[in-house]
Amino acid sequence: MQPMLATRAANPAALPTGPGWAYEVKWDGVRLLADTTGGPLRLLSRTGRDVTVSYPELGGLGEIQGAVLDGEVVAMVDGRPSFAALADRMHVQDPARARALAAQRPVSYMVFDVPALYGVELARRPFDERRATLERLDLPAPALLSPVYDDGADLWEVTREHGLEGVVAKRRASTYQPGRRSHDWVKAAHRFTRAALVGGWRAESTGSGRLGAVLLGAPDATGALRYLGRAGSGLTGPIGAALTELLVPRARDASPFDEPVPALDARGTHWCEPTLVVDVVYLTRTPTGRLRQPVVRGVRDDSPPDPWDEP
Repeated sequence: MQPMLATRAANPAALPTGPGWAYEVKWDGVRLLADTTGGPLRLLSRTGRDVTVSYPELGGLGEIQGAVLDGEVVAMVDGRPSFAALADRMHVQDPARARALAAQRPVSYMVFDVPALYGVELARRPFDERRATLERLDLPAPALLSPVYDDGADLWEVTREHGLEGVVAKRRASTYQPGRRSHDWVKAAHRFTRAALVGGWRAESTGSGRLGAVLLGAPDATGALRYLGRAGSGLTGPIGAALTELLVPRARDASPFDEPVPALDARGTHWCEPTLVVDVVYLTRTPTGRLRQPVVRGVRDDSPPDPWDEP
């Protein structure tokens, strides 16, 4: 099963309102399905990759039989979810290292849906019914029930004040639609995030050889790679070193973008195959689709790139 996806509201005012809607915090983490329908626990990313080894502290979820739980893995720093703190945990496949990291930087699993339980499929039942079932479930620590609220506008202000990512509105009568981006779930963020492809990179102008910027892209409805812009923030330290190691083997002679890249951005660029996905936070997009003030937060192998027409 693939997770149900939310559509993105153009702005907070576009979040739906009324008694037919419930509201949750949009957690800044990694989406995972916890699946015990085939026996032993499997933790599955959005792309279906098995990441059970990466999060040994979630092993207690295996006690819940015949279940599919949907939620977000988060790493807390000073009481707030931190994607940067989670980055070191996402790609670990060595069990010993995963256990060591779990002891140093434990994660929580914020559970917000239950498409199946005890071998019974619940996906076609309304959100309110699934939620009531989830609230009766005894979740083993460090899994937690993600709270639901009635007032979306109030939750928007609270999340802003506390530095949280944003809000998700969910239609109370909606079914769970695996793999579908549905208007029954609508998300809004204080700063936008997206998974973007890297189509090229530039070294620092100081001559240090360190990574100075990456050129980002997104596929449109035809499959063409469109240009999102250049990101130079967030590339210092381990992230920059890791990206350089991953990008160099992907080198190619010509731009992979299916539209012209501005000469200022193309100058001095090393082009690469657009197969590496990075997580980017940004302020907004320009009328031509470029990202404003993009900051790279890490590599993602748990998620495909977001399409061009995402806000």
